[in-house]
Amino acid sequence: MTRQVVVYSTPLCVPCEQLKRYLAGKGVAFTVKDLLMDEAAAELLDSLNIRSAPALGIDGKVYAGADLDPGRIDALLAG
Repeated sequence: MTRQVVVYSTPLCVPCEQLKRYLAGKGVAFTVKDLLMDEAAAELLDSLNIRSAPALGIDGKVYAGADLDPGRIDALLAG
């Protein structure tokens, strides 16, 4: 089953780049939404009370903060 994975990111965000490198290293295909350029993505995170980048979308659910620990990411992707 192909997962829909989205990284919600901002420019010059070190944790965002770390998340992208981690996913790429695991062979996970993902798209990137730049929160400064993509108003719909920014509004989505705002509606979910997520106020910082990065955030990770997996099959329509969005995770941030402590959920972005590598072990938790692996569990979510194994889903």
